[in-house]
Amino acid sequence: MLGAAAALLLATSPAWAIEAFTADYLASYKGMQATGKMTLAPESGDRWRYTLAISTPLANLNQSTVFEDSKGTWRPLTSQDSTQVLVKRSTKTATYDWGQGLATWSGDVKPERSKPIKLQAGDMDALLINLALVRDLAAGKPLKYRMVDDGRVKQLSYKVSGKESISVGGKQVEATKVVNTDGDKQTIAWLVEGMPIPARILQRRGGKDDIDLRVKSVN
Repeated sequence: MLGAAAALLLATSPAWAIEAFTADYLASYKGMQATGKMTLAPESGDRWRYTLAISTPLANLNQSTVFEDSKGTWRPLTSQDSTQVLVKRSTKTATYDWGQGLATWSGDVKPERSKPIKLQAGDMDALLINLALVRDLAAGKPLKYRMVDDGRVKQLSYKVSGKESISVGGKQVEATKVVNTDGDKQTIAWLVEGMPIPARILQRRGGKDDIDLRVKSVN
């Protein structure tokens, strides 16, 4: 069940403010049952560390982003993406140098994606967009982002696709469904007012479910 503080937020909070949390998810990854966990924790100064971990008996996925919160503007500073499927491992590290205005990658990166990319104000990595969706929907802002991630730049635009009732901690709550389509990849998120992260995230490739995360508790 949702913790008392999170339940109160669901009922009363009209907007979203950055605060530390831990969220547990029921998950599936490529058809395998999994567990998922998201955390947001403060670091020094105005820096925060946001993490996502998904575990199955055969695979482990871990993503983390350290970002800076400057009066509501979020800038990724470093990020790491590691995947282990059976004995195969892959780790990629990104550095966002706002002083030089460049993003660079190291580790298991394809040669064509290893070149530096010039940063623009408002750029985010893929993980940070999860938090931005909640913030921007609450503020009534367009859900449009320039994603600089994995050696690529993509323009993402999420469209509101109505309201749906979903189960959160054993209770039915109303969620706003938002959808982004990028070629054969589709990302769908269900956002609940007052909840700091999406209540559900579904990624689909080629019409098939790839990753599905459904929140079961937030503390």
